[in-house]
Amino acid sequence: MAHSDPGRRVDETAASMLEALFTQSPIGLHLLDTGLRVVRVNTAAPGMRGVNPDDLRGRRFRDAYDIVEGAEMEALLQEVLDTGVPLLERIVRARVNGDPPQERHFEVNALRLESPRRSVLGLAVTAIDVTERVRARTRTAVLDAVRRHVGRTLDPLMTGEELVPTVVPAFADIAIVEVVEAVIRGDDPPSAPLPTGTPLMRTAFRSHRTRPPQAHPVGDVHRMPAPTPFTQAMADLRPRVIALHPTAAWLPVDPPRAEAIHLSGAHSLLVVPLALRDAALGVVSLYRTGDSPPFDEGDRELAVELATHTALCIDNARRYTREHTVAATVQRQLLPRLPESHASLDTAYLSVTGADPGAWYDTIALSGARTALVVGKVSGRGLNAAATMGQLRTAVRSLSAFDLTPDELLARLHYTARQLAAERAHLPLGDPLRREALTADCVYAVHDPLTGTCAMAAAGHLAPLVVQPDRRVCVPHTPAGPRLGAAEGAPFAAVDVEVPDGSVLVFASDPLLTSYLAESSGPLPSAPDYRDRPLQDLCDALVYALPQDLGAGDAAVIVARTRDFPPDRFAAWPLAPDPAAVAVARRRARRQLAAWDVDDETAFNTELIVSELVTNAVRYGSPPLELRLIHDRTLTCEMRDAGSAAPHLRHAGTADEGGRGLFITAQVAQAWGTRYTPPGKTIWTEQSLPEATGPSRSN
Repeated sequence: MAHSDPGRRVDETAASMLEALFTQSPIGLHLLDTGLRVVRVNTAAPGMRGVNPDDLRGRRFRDAYDIVEGAEMEALLQEVLDTGVPLLERIVRARVNGDPPQERHFEVNALRLESPRRSVLGLAVTAIDVTERVRARTRTAVLDAVRRHVGRTLDPLMTGEELVPTVVPAFADIAIVEVVEAVIRGDDPPSAPLPTGTPLMRTAFRSHRTRPPQAHPVGDVHRMPAPTPFTQAMADLRPRVIALHPTAAWLPVDPPRAEAIHLSGAHSLLVVPLALRDAALGVVSLYRTGDSPPFDEGDRELAVELATHTALCIDNARRYTREHTVAATVQRQLLPRLPESHASLDTAYLSVTGADPGAWYDTIALSGARTALVVGKVSGRGLNAAATMGQLRTAVRSLSAFDLTPDELLARLHYTARQLAAERAHLPLGDPLRREALTADCVYAVHDPLTGTCAMAAAGHLAPLVVQPDRRVCVPHTPAGPRLGAAEGAPFAAVDVEVPDGSVLVFASDPLLTSYLAESSGPLPSAPDYRDRPLQDLCDALVYALPQDLGAGDAAVIVARTRDFPPDRFAAWPLAPDPAAVAVARRRARRQLAAWDVDDETAFNTELIVSELVTNAVRYGSPPLELRLIHDRTLTCEMRDAGSAAPHLRHAGTADEGGRGLFITAQVAQAWGTRYTPPGKTIWTEQSLPEATGPSRSN
């Protein structure tokens, strides 16, 4: 009985397996000789349909296949041939036959073939079509990039600019974002179908080409002609994959866009609506040009996810824009239109980068020709911050009417802020405002032109700047008290700063801006003509000098310049603590009022006020006594004494012989009050003056 040879059976099996690999395996298999020429190729591999193997045999590998990186691939194969180190899992791109021809990705592995005597015979190269795997990986990477980079700013214009770099060139060759103009303003998006002629703004454009053609520039507002794939997508909120042909019926409807498509060489279009809750926010247009494959179903699914995320970010930005617009409107209504202006103090308001709704400034006219300067900033943003700002500004104005010193005023304001914080803490559990802490920074200063000083106190991290007439910039050492509304209850402290004629005071609600302005190389020391330059010009110069990368947020700023109080508008007389001083005071006041050309009615009322105040000081006050008249925007009469007891307004009975002095004073004066100072107290009254006799106001 004959026995078969096992070795022969093995050879037959190996030969049969090799034949099956070259004729039936879907994996591309190539045998190359030592010259990297094709010896044999698998005819069953994808991409080999219609290809005659004899046409490839004998040709160099890089010439036989349309490999995109042909020279680089041949160098790698030559390295395998020379070293024997296998080339594993190398991804290459190659163009394969088709209608139209397609560029596909292949995973290439190369092994050196050796004879039993270790002589090099050539290479065995396998190629596996991994196009779908690569595309899926690319889509995942694009989607991840969009989620990481789109929506970082609360600006509907910037959202489109954030999207296009993530999809070009990784997913498309051209990307365009167009948003409904009303959405950019913060209005609610219109419900689908989008009405014909709705204005859209092109917010972003990106192309892989250096000088790409554009139907409309970025920032242009236009109305889309209809019907086109773009208007249809915004009508039914469904994406569309369009093969672009010159004979497409919709192209003549929009000639500028048709021309741009023709010049770009685009062959595939993917239109995706920016939709949210059945409302149309805009549209994203993606194009592929040249050798890029047409968009397919997988691309459409990815584009829907990209557009959904982008639409959500645009809507968030729209809501923020609307809230910010409302908050800014509330802030404008709560803030003063024009600053208080005196003959001794020029003031101007300044908003850097558009004031934060929680920031405020104010100038308050006080008795004795003094002016209070206030700058503050409430924590938080939006409408709630603006409302809280309005509450604190009103509280400051109310407290200033009591002629409190800066430190005492901030202490009472701190108590008010803590009460507001306690009310916020008792809001319903579902109210998001309950979780926001209520704190505020504030600086309060009082300028007294008669003494040439400015008393100031600070809560939190704000500090004023003082620019002396010799251009020296200094930050007064104002001890920082606790932030308004904070839990700690440390006391506030006030300091007095000399501000001679021509000094400039700067109060800002952003500490970073204050720090920059305080630098010796900053814009304040270099600004010319402090004394005579219009104050608004000085404000403009400060804004122009701020660097773009400063990083300062929205800031509310007051810029003030001090002037000497006109000496002919002020008179003071010491008085003896004697009843005869009343007649002396009336006589001196009468002469001074005549010198100021005060009208008869005001002069008569002033003499009456002087009589009552001096009588009250002589009877109930403590020496030394001093009477002062100040002719500013109003006519102020002040009576000073060293006593600490404050007078009280009484309503005397019909038969009472006294007790009507302050009542009469309150009736003829526009305002009156008591101000305490270290030597004692000052009782003051103010009367309005006709425009002809009032001092000229600084502009």
